[in-house]
Amino acid sequence: MTSPHDPYVRVRGAREHNLRNADVDIPRDTLTVFTGVSGSGKSSLAFGTIYAEAQRRYFESVAPYARRLIHQVGAPAVGEVTGLPPAVSLEQRRSAPGARSSVGTVTTLSNSLRMLFSRAGDYPEGAERLDSDAFSPNTAAGACPRCHGLGRVHRTSEELLVPDPELSIREGAIAAWPGAWQGKNLRDVLDALGYDVDRPWRELAPADREWILFTDEQPVATVHPVREAGRIQRPYQGTYMSARRYVMHTFADSKSATLRAKAERFLTSEPCPVCGGSRLRPEAMAVTFAGRTIAELAGLALTELAGVLAAAGGDGTARVLTADLLARIGTVTELGLGYLSLDRTAPTLSSGELQRLRLATQLRAGLFGVVYVLDEPSAGLHPADTEALLAVLGRLKEAGNTVFVVEHQMDVVRQADWLVDVGPLAGEHGGRVLHSGPPAGLAGVVESATRRFLFPDAPPPPREVRAPSGWLRLHGVERHNVRGVDAAFPLGVFTAVTGVSGSGKSTLVGQVLAGALADRRGAGPDSGEREQVVTGYARAEGLDAVDRLVQVDQRPIGRTPRSNLATYTGLFDVVRKLFAATPLARERGYRAGRFSFNVPGGRCETCQGEGFVSVELLFLPSTYAPCPDCHGARYNPETLDVTLRGLDIAQVLDLTVESAAGFFAETPAAARSLGTLLDVGLGYLRLGQPATELSGGEAQRIKLAAELQRTRRGHTLYLLDEPTTGLHPADVEVLMRQLHGLVDAGSTVVVVEHDMAVVAGADWVVDLGPDGGDRGGRIVAEGPPVEVARAPGSRTAGYLRAALGLA
Repeated sequence: MTSPHDPYVRVRGAREHNLRNADVDIPRDTLTVFTGVSGSGKSSLAFGTIYAEAQRRYFESVAPYARRLIHQVGAPAVGEVTGLPPAVSLEQRRSAPGARSSVGTVTTLSNSLRMLFSRAGDYPEGAERLDSDAFSPNTAAGACPRCHGLGRVHRTSEELLVPDPELSIREGAIAAWPGAWQGKNLRDVLDALGYDVDRPWRELAPADREWILFTDEQPVATVHPVREAGRIQRPYQGTYMSARRYVMHTFADSKSATLRAKAERFLTSEPCPVCGGSRLRPEAMAVTFAGRTIAELAGLALTELAGVLAAAGGDGTARVLTADLLARIGTVTELGLGYLSLDRTAPTLSSGELQRLRLATQLRAGLFGVVYVLDEPSAGLHPADTEALLAVLGRLKEAGNTVFVVEHQMDVVRQADWLVDVGPLAGEHGGRVLHSGPPAGLAGVVESATRRFLFPDAPPPPREVRAPSGWLRLHGVERHNVRGVDAAFPLGVFTAVTGVSGSGKSTLVGQVLAGALADRRGAGPDSGEREQVVTGYARAEGLDAVDRLVQVDQRPIGRTPRSNLATYTGLFDVVRKLFAATPLARERGYRAGRFSFNVPGGRCETCQGEGFVSVELLFLPSTYAPCPDCHGARYNPETLDVTLRGLDIAQVLDLTVESAAGFFAETPAAARSLGTLLDVGLGYLRLGQPATELSGGEAQRIKLAAELQRTRRGHTLYLLDEPTTGLHPADVEVLMRQLHGLVDAGSTVVVVEHDMAVVAGADWVVDLGPDGGDRGGRIVAEGPPVEVARAPGSRTAGYLRAALGLA
């Protein structure tokens, strides 16, 4: 029995996901870190149990009607939780924010800035005072009517729509037109309207070319299809749509990401000619504060904005509002994000940057007596930035709060007051609390995978760096904050690109280098040099040494629960064919499609293959329950009658990768796919695990596994952006073995990385900086790790020296 003043959060019988009846006691008013390998159950304990129970209790006190409006997690599978205060969760959201979301909207700083302009701005003589909404590009009152508040407009041109004017329309001169029947239909309608579709495009009259590509008219003509043997084709009424109209309509309205991406290739994006990219109406842009418009202030780095506001002065209202803004900006810059501007769009931010922005907002909220549950707040942080993060977490604790952090970064773990280590391994081999106590106590827990990284015996032995087989060089790089840089990347080796947050790493690697390799139309196949084709660099050398580019990012492998591990890797195709080849399936005439839960036939029609149904409750939020017919299996009984070595299709999808590797050991096509998933440390995932349940790091490793199982031809360059995000150091070792194996096989690997253990094991390091934003974007040091570790002026050097064990 616990007393009302019990200072511990006590969890009894936690069974969420792979937790095995876990019991744990955690003191309040501490910084507690949860550690363990990926899939061990630490997030299930911190988020799935403790936070979920706190949220459930809060919702019990909310009016039933209001509950309908709030997204809730389900009640956790746990016996009892006592001593639990209200909780606030700061997770790394995997869903991509919209283009209208920005640093200003995430932090609510834009609200305060709009209020400043509304109440204390300098208005033109005779102008009516505007409401704060009139300064927002996301409202009808403020948005520029031409670009609808986006700041950019999309246009096209004849050169984009018709890349090869030597072709005739029948030969496909209008590259922007759709393929298959729809493209043939547009060509036939044009022919019926009297235009010559067989002459080379350049020989057509300019007025005809203009009308064909850009008219807004949609005339209807009778089309007489050319007869083909064995097919009866009747005349029909066809409607013409110009190439521009088709491209703009597809880009704006198509639900298909593939079609929108194709349409975007024929468009250029440029600042709106009406608002000049400010996104606002002229009335709002006529108001100034400290001599600047709201768009100009929103475009400044937060550190510069703070300087302008501090020097602005003004009346009492202005001073009150600027003081509030400066205090809010201070918490953001304290977290190392002073290089961001308020108008920086959220999709361009990393998940770590987004989480720190939300953390800054919580700091200003001034709550106390709350449990904060954070998901890897150090993700995407350079070690120098991690120090600032630890200071902020300390302030949250000192304000009278409890801070629970799921974390893999050992520098954060060492600063914890209390450590909960879950394991020992992942999936069914984990789920036990191995240690709950001060971090020093983990030294005696032999089966902990965290122990040897928290208490290393000795620095890693020095490794001999590989010699480059060639060089890929970019001259005059100009993009975002990377200005006038000449960058060189060695081929045939492992390169790590480092630097503090915002120094330009992802710009240089993920945008400029990747863009240079992805678009090679600037010269012939034997050219050693290329002029700029992709915006961002003046000249490139050595592109022809790379036969294939593989860019592996952390975007989700699917956006719905219907997409899963098995479907993405192609393993599900193999499994369905195996089931279709069983005697019972052949006897009943079942083909491979019968064993898909995405199409009618074999799936359960009650839940349409989802495995659950939504239950609408009056005055309560909709809840999800297992399907009453298939009980979550997703298939109908007839399909489940078919078994493969004793398991039906639903049971196979419920296997972990590790179990499935044994089950399909005699099936080469499946064994290869499963083997690569095991090689990247994903043996704990279930084959049917929905894509929506996967972390960004897991999604990235699944993509890498899909690449590893392909037959490699020619020289491949692999680009990875922070591949160790979300990985325990033991998992990092597994991943690095695979990446170094790719290099040993003749490929080139370039990673953007903050993990100094990974950087220390590289052959070549490119360090950007020295700081973020406008004070970054330069190559501070480059060379083998040992040389960069001694480079003056590098903020990475000291941390790299420690990782290498150098004095």
